[in-house]
Amino acid sequence: MLDLSEPRTALLLSVLRDAAVLGRAVRAETKPAGLTKEDLSPVTVGDFAIQAMAGRRLRAAFPDIPLVAEEDSAELRTADSAAVLEAVTRHVSHLEQDATPDTVCEWIDVGGAEPGDVFWTLDPIDGTKGFLRGGQYAVALALVEQGKSVLGGLACPGLNPDGAPGAGMIALALRGAGAWTAPMDDPSAPWQRLHVSPCANPVLARMMRSFEAGHTNTDQTDAIAGAMGMNTEPVPMDSQAKYAALAAGRAEMLIRLLSPKRMDYKEKIWDQAAGTIVLEEAGGRVSDLYGKPLDFTRGRCLTENTGLLATNGTIHDAALAAIKRVLENNTE
Repeated sequence: MLDLSEPRTALLLSVLRDAAVLGRAVRAETKPAGLTKEDLSPVTVGDFAIQAMAGRRLRAAFPDIPLVAEEDSAELRTADSAAVLEAVTRHVSHLEQDATPDTVCEWIDVGGAEPGDVFWTLDPIDGTKGFLRGGQYAVALALVEQGKSVLGGLACPGLNPDGAPGAGMIALALRGAGAWTAPMDDPSAPWQRLHVSPCANPVLARMMRSFEAGHTNTDQTDAIAGAMGMNTEPVPMDSQAKYAALAAGRAEMLIRLLSPKRMDYKEKIWDQAAGTIVLEEAGGRVSDLYGKPLDFTRGRCLTENTGLLATNGTIHDAALAAIKRVLENNTE
């Protein structure tokens, strides 16, 4: 059972709950102000506000544990971004009353550390396009020790605790203690154990797929589903909320293949660390496309891994075999 009074667990949970409050507040604005990073992905006020709040609290509570996070304040500090910085500061000040533009930028940049033996990793809003679209998104925070997630959580404002679309859920996992879920807006609600689907027949398995076709290779994904004999409709969803849905038994498989436009792409650690421990502690399995465990010891990217396969565990080997056949046929 989870010990919610343990300091690191209690802090992670409070950060996730307040991050979800910030995300909802930003999305309630008709058009959240945002910037566009060099890689052309949208960055919203929510990303910056959540990272600022988390950076401040994590550093204050555990100053010796670095934070590795997605954003930095460089563009926020430019004259052209004054309105965005003002909006970020306004939202952060609802939770951190002493927030100023300067301190907000400082708190954001707490996340610029490099991974070490022990570190936090944060994706303030995973699935930014889903966030902007009104779809699913997640706040993802994990504690990594010696290259493995040992504590992690997801705040999914658009899911119920059973993984179905709904009013909001928190998924929390501690290595060896299972994965647990509770309603996001009711701190007094009891926590329920998460369990993956028991489905062992690939024909009946449900595949989770991203709304964003550019994130993967859709032709190869279709070919893998065909090689496994799948005849169920895929489950579309943005972000690491897919991990929470898998952990709750709403589907059996998730694949991230290399997009033809980005064949050299490597997954970022904050995109996988929290979701990985939630799914594994619910009974699932996570590897790269070749069956290798995800290696969080190589910096801010998973440089030793290629793509991603996450399943309920029972169909993992069948999925790996299908991936191998499709990839080998593609190179012939």
